[in-house]
This record gives sequence, C-alpha cells and structure tokens, in this order.
Amino acid sequence: MNLIRPISLALAMLPALALAQWQWIDKDGHKVFSDRSPPSDIPARNILKQPGGKPAPVPAEAAAAADVAAAPVTKTMAPVPKISGKDSALEQKKKEAEQEEAAKKKAAEEKFAKEKADNCARAQKSLQIMTGGQRIRSLNAKGEPEFLSDEQRAAETKRLQAITAECKG
Repeated sequence: MNLIRPISLALAMLPALALAQWQWIDKDGHKVFSDRSPPSDIPARNILKQPGGKPAPVPAEAAAAADVAAAPVTKTMAPVPKISGKDSALEQKKKEAEQEEAAKKKAAEEKFAKEKADNCARAQKSLQIMTGGQRIRSLNAKGEPEFLSDEQRAAETKRLQAITAECKG
C-alpha cells in the first residue's frame, strides 16, 4: 500500500513532462505548436514559448543572417529581397491545372454538341421517312417482319417531331 502512492504520484507527473512545447509564429503569421524546436529561419523574437524557459538556441547561420539583416545597406551590399510568401512553381502548376481542366471541359462540350447535332440529323431523316407515305416495316420480338399500324406510325411521328423541335429551339 505504501508503495502504490509514490508510484501513482510519479505516473501522474509524467504528462507534465510531455507538455514541454514550443510555440512560435511562422513566416505567414500563423501560430505553430510543436514538441520540437522551430526551424532556423524563425527569428528569436517570434518564439513565444519554449520548454524550461531557456532562450532558444540560435544556430550560427541564423545569427549571421540576422546580423546581415540588421546591418545598414551600403553601396557594396545589395538590398535583401522581400519574400512574398507565394511559391511561383506552385502557382504555375495551379495555373496549368486550371488550363488543362478548361481544355477538358471545352472538349466535352464540343463532343456533346457534335453528338446532339448528329442525333438531330438522324431524327429529321427518320421524320422524313415517317411522313413520306411509304409503309414502314420493323421486326417484332420474334424477329419476324411486320408493318407499323397507323397508330404506331402516328406515335412515332409525334415523338420524332418533339425531338426535331428541341433541335431547333
């Protein structure tokens, strides 16, 4: 019983060790939370919280870059370009994807228009045959030839007229 209390107390303190978190503000102004230190390109002033309250370790390269950024611009030094926060390669890929999608959409619309025109032409030709006055023969379910009755012919003519009316409209 006496041993259970110290062990449970030690186990209860373990999550407190896991709370050792870093907090910093990235280049885009977003707050980042991590259990690892921030990248070397994050300035020390953007680090909001670190484990143990110790100052963040600054690599030599980052310190040198900070010194160069703080130094006054002279005629021998070129001004440091400002980073826009946009990835030009990503923007180019996005633009290409949009163009490809537009091309696919245009091709699909052209295919649909061609199929519609073809269907309209066939419907008009069938309507001419139906209204031509000749007897129309078709095959029944058994595969035997039979002639369309006047009611069947009128129904087919009405259907074809509705299709051709849609083509004109």
